[in-house]
Amino acid sequence: MLFCHSQPESYHQHSASYIRDALAPFLKNEEVRLTAGNGAKRTPFQYILCAASSPAVRQQEESLTYLNQGQSYEIRMLNRKLVEYTDISSKYVKSIVRVVFHDRRLQYMEHQQLEGWRWSRPGDRILDIDIPLSVGLVEPRSHPLHLNTVEFLWDPVKNASVFIQVNCISTEFTPRKHGGEKGVPFRIQVDTFTTNEHGEYMEHVHSSSCQVKVFKPKGADRKLKTDREKISKKTLQDREKYQPSHENTLLKECSPWPDALTVTSHSSSSTPSPVYHSSPTSCSFTDGNYSPNHQGELLLPGCSDHLLPSTQPQDAQQWLHRHRFSPFSRLFCSFSGADLLRMSREDLIQICGPADGIRLFNTMKGRCIQPRLTIYVCQQQARHQPATKSGAGDIYNALYLEELTLLDLSEKIASLYSIPPQQITHIYRQKPSGIHVLVSDKMVQNFRDETSFILSIIRDENTNGFHVVLK
Repeated sequence: MLFCHSQPESYHQHSASYIRDALAPFLKNEEVRLTAGNGAKRTPFQYILCAASSPAVRQQEESLTYLNQGQSYEIRMLNRKLVEYTDISSKYVKSIVRVVFHDRRLQYMEHQQLEGWRWSRPGDRILDIDIPLSVGLVEPRSHPLHLNTVEFLWDPVKNASVFIQVNCISTEFTPRKHGGEKGVPFRIQVDTFTTNEHGEYMEHVHSSSCQVKVFKPKGADRKLKTDREKISKKTLQDREKYQPSHENTLLKECSPWPDALTVTSHSSSSTPSPVYHSSPTSCSFTDGNYSPNHQGELLLPGCSDHLLPSTQPQDAQQWLHRHRFSPFSRLFCSFSGADLLRMSREDLIQICGPADGIRLFNTMKGRCIQPRLTIYVCQQQARHQPATKSGAGDIYNALYLEELTLLDLSEKIASLYSIPPQQITHIYRQKPSGIHVLVSDKMVQNFRDETSFILSIIRDENTNGFHVVLK
């Protein structure tokens, strides 16, 4: 479905002045920077957040813009062809807008922080598009699992504006200390893509971002006013140490967000699954990369797709995606299998948080889920065959029970002897006195681990089922 708002005549008639007025505070500085860069390539797009930057930021620091929670703010998206620049071949381009953490420590914990926010604010989104106010957007979308991301298409030949609403505030992600809080800064980042030869939006062309802090309603206005009053009281010499405040904020070019590079097309509802590659099925490591507490641990057959010391960084990334550790793939983008295996349980908990850290440690070390009960069974020989002493030639099979129930035991026996599970009507335990006791869940729970049984399978002529006797 298209959500393309037509642009009024006045919007087109004044497009040149519209762009130049918005870019005026920045174009001069940018031309100086580009000249100093000896003809460095100029970026094809400009993004402008229509919110004033703070005057209380020192010259050598990055600009900071204050936003109000839930208020709609315009981001103007400008193809610089309209300001004497370039050519874009795609009819539409795709832009992904996301709110992310500026602080590196919080970037490492982003998944846990966003999940915590989700649980405390069920049904809410971190970032929304105000569609009625937006202009020139096609197919705006917000994925239900990506609360901090929105995406849309727009025509680069025409001006377009997206109005965004940030619903979280900076102090929701800061620890309370001594009764006060200091809000953490966020980043608003825009990644833009054009189509490849298959018509998929995979060709990254531009990324830019700016630093923001989000306050409760009207809090940004009060903070901006306080900053202006604070700077106005300083001497002229001290004021020169601070950046001038602009009515609009120019997003500066930055590296693309790693997840954005895996986008396939605008019709895709989520990041595609990585390509699966077959992995060795060995379940043991001999290079000593295990922690001392887990060296020599016996692993069950069936463990597969393990992280090996020889795993290259690109294969380690795919391994992380396959095992649902995608939120940490950016952090471990340059780690090989050996690098990851050297990390201790405590290291991973500190980086990934308790839940994912423990899960990642256990998954890397290849520890399979241990059965709750192991029993050994040997089918009783036919009467016409000579009997042998137990252990003198009888072959036993192991049954691994994950659940201590009669149903699980019945299914394991049926699988071992190729019997339909529903045809096993009863399982009995034969006591030394010769009596048959009906096996129940309670009895299975009281079986001793690694107990051995001689097993008899008797057909019930009346029901055409089977009785199983353990002795």
